Amino acid sequence: MATVTADRRLFLQSTAATAVLSAASYARVPGANERVSVGVIGYGLIAQTHVATFRKLPDVQIAAISDCHAKRLEEGVAAAGDGAKPYADFRKLLDDKAVDAVILSTPDHWHALMTMLACAAGKDVYVEKPLTRFVREGEWMQAVAEREKRVVQVGTQQRSGTHYKRARELIRDGHLGTVTSVRMSSIRNVSPGFGNPPDAPVPEGFDWEMWQGPAPARPYNPLRGLYHFRWFWDTSGGQMTNLAAHHLDIVDWYLGLGGLKSVMSLGGRYALKDGGETPDTQDAIFDLGSFSAAFVMREAAAGERPAFGLTFHGTRGSMGIDRRGFRVTPDADVPGANLIPGVTRGHPSGGPVPIVVKDAAKPRTAAIEDATGKGDEQYLNHARDFIDCVKSRKRPISDLASAQRTAVACHLGNMSLRLGRSLHWDPIKQDVVNDREATAMLTRPYRAPWDRELKALGVGG
Repeated sequence: MATVTADRRLFLQSTAATAVLSAASYARVPGANERVSVGVIGYGLIAQTHVATFRKLPDVQIAAISDCHAKRLEEGVAAAGDGAKPYADFRKLLDDKAVDAVILSTPDHWHALMTMLACAAGKDVYVEKPLTRFVREGEWMQAVAEREKRVVQVGTQQRSGTHYKRARELIRDGHLGTVTSVRMSSIRNVSPGFGNPPDAPVPEGFDWEMWQGPAPARPYNPLRGLYHFRWFWDTSGGQMTNLAAHHLDIVDWYLGLGGLKSVMSLGGRYALKDGGETPDTQDAIFDLGSFSAAFVMREAAAGERPAFGLTFHGTRGSMGIDRRGFRVTPDADVPGANLIPGVTRGHPSGGPVPIVVKDAAKPRTAAIEDATGKGDEQYLNHARDFIDCVKSRKRPISDLASAQRTAVACHLGNMSLRLGRSLHWDPIKQDVVNDREATAMLTRPYRAPWDRELKALGVGG
């Protein structure tokens, strides 16, 4: 497990100049009746939702927007209203003492480092999932946030859904009996893919160097940039970290992922004819000690979809759930002997015989249908929880520790697929067991100058 070094230097460094930051100089905590000044870094699709959502909170002011894409920066400032300051360089936003907290809606490869830099600058952080691009980043994030005493909320908004909370209580109270199996899916057909354009000149107003940040340097390509970065290993983990992360987060919240023992994942980019790298087909199985979980992802073959993308199967029945609601389907209380094939017509001598039951089979649990889920409400409640925690300094509902458990499972799933073998995990040591090649994949270097930023944060050593 990675450890924090003694290097406590905190700074923001660019190719032009170095600015020194001290978390102590940003120690102001908004009071219960004060407005929280929020900056938004990265104005893409999800940031549109965040800006609109946080503006609904009466005690929040969207004070600043940062994006390295000039047009998006302009659009973000317009959406924020009320004189939000524009920053082409996020570091200038972090240096703004008027900003209390930041929302990070950047591409995945920026989440960890930007969260740590924000914490070091004395900002509380609302960071989108996936938490990290590789396993060790999550450990570093926890160390820095704890050291700087910052509140960090992760954007797994389903935890703030009322029906998700009700479903959790039902499962934890035994409504499904003992849960033995969880099934997750993400299925669609985007064939033939998203194209394979050649490398091209960087569009005017787009700081491609800043956008790439700590990821490996690549020539500009439209498919590697805005939105489609998700299909490249440099900047994302495909649908495993994009969508399975949502499912696994709920599994962690309901049952816990802390007992993860091993992961086996198969798949590849079998059908999509574009320039992407991440799989279009993936099947992963997670051994969690007392139950198993399986994720099925298809990007190029939809067919018949399950009623719910996430289903919990227990000894009394099952529960399917999504952002619209959930449904509990009870199992019939039928003697096991009566479910043996051919038992009703009779087995040859000495074989099993049915058990005589006088009454119709009763359900093992109560059927429940809940259609109260509202996506907008989940986002609003999640934003409210974050702002309340900024003021109270309490732990948010989607904290770093839980997000790290989810991220570990996702990354191990992708590592298993890429290595072509099962991986065994030690949840105590937070290490892959007896696999040097897999262990080496738990971290990766940041490119300059961002490697120096990481070192100055006192982690990564």
